[in-house]
Amino acid sequence: MGTEEHLLWVSLSLIRGLGGESFRKLLQTFGEPDRIFSASHSALARVVRTPVATAISSGPDLQITKPTQTWLAQSGNHLITLADPDYPQGLLEMPDPPPMFYLKGRRDLLNQPAIAIVGSRNATPQGEVNAENFASYLSHRGMCIISGLALGIDGAAHRGALQGSGSSIAVVGTGLDIVYPSRHRDLAHELAQSGALISEFPIGTPSRAQNFPRRNRIISGLALGCLVVEAALKSGSLITARLAAEQGRDVFAIPGSIHSPLSKGCHMLIKQGAKLVESAQDILEEFGTPDSSPVNDTISGELDLSPDEAQILQCIGFDPVSTDVLASRSGLTSDRLSAILLIMELAGQVASLPGGMVQRISP
Repeated sequence: MGTEEHLLWVSLSLIRGLGGESFRKLLQTFGEPDRIFSASHSALARVVRTPVATAISSGPDLQITKPTQTWLAQSGNHLITLADPDYPQGLLEMPDPPPMFYLKGRRDLLNQPAIAIVGSRNATPQGEVNAENFASYLSHRGMCIISGLALGIDGAAHRGALQGSGSSIAVVGTGLDIVYPSRHRDLAHELAQSGALISEFPIGTPSRAQNFPRRNRIISGLALGCLVVEAALKSGSLITARLAAEQGRDVFAIPGSIHSPLSKGCHMLIKQGAKLVESAQDILEEFGTPDSSPVNDTISGELDLSPDEAQILQCIGFDPVSTDVLASRSGLTSDRLSAILLIMELAGQVASLPGGMVQRISP
């Protein structure tokens, strides 16, 4: 499909009042956009509302497509439509597939076996480690990791996935000329080079709260399953998990501490039938592709612990703990405890949390 045909798709998509459902009805009735723009007003009015039919009858507005023309002229930028042979099969199985979307990066990833990894924006250090490790493991075994480029779990999943051959796709809630959140600008550039970013929102669309729940159906639709790493009971990632279940995808959840608010969402999903996973191998086994490589059960972060460090890890346990409680449990002075915790934090064995709390980090 050439640039002119693409611009007809864009012009049609930008008509005020034309939603995805009406767009698909027009395609089913008339064919591709050139035939839609050529249809009579009366024929159009039988499919869409009169104001929309009138706007279509006025012909394509190529002036409004100028930002998209400029964007498409840049290397690595693509428009994927329902008429494109690369349109993802997973999205075609959805009740409301986007008629078209914008892609920056590798279009060959669109139909690769994939899993969505989502979770809290305010993740714990352990949650981010889990997300990155699961994503890296699955990516090294050829699975593309889908997420939403948000802070916390999403970002960690993308970073882990980019370490493997499966790579990663970020589905965003803005136009692809905008990076949101801005703190992920470098990550977005890396995804554009080695993975991909996609959006159904036009070039120039800013960050709007209502766009992010909508993009979640694409995150789940592109994937064979959805893994929730950490989630509070009102987390947006639970929307993605619900959509995945409605789309017939597998839903996985990592359990956590009964005391952690960020475990409540995962525990609720497990109660509702999500599959509890403790390792990425659990996911591969569910898909019928178990990993035959040997498992190293050694905790690399605990190989060379001093007696004091080993004692501190034992005193921390697996729930966050305050430094005051830790000092009481360990019997160490505050100065000695602070010095050892600093060394352990630099070694990636513990992490400091807000409120003077400390959390053990398991590799």
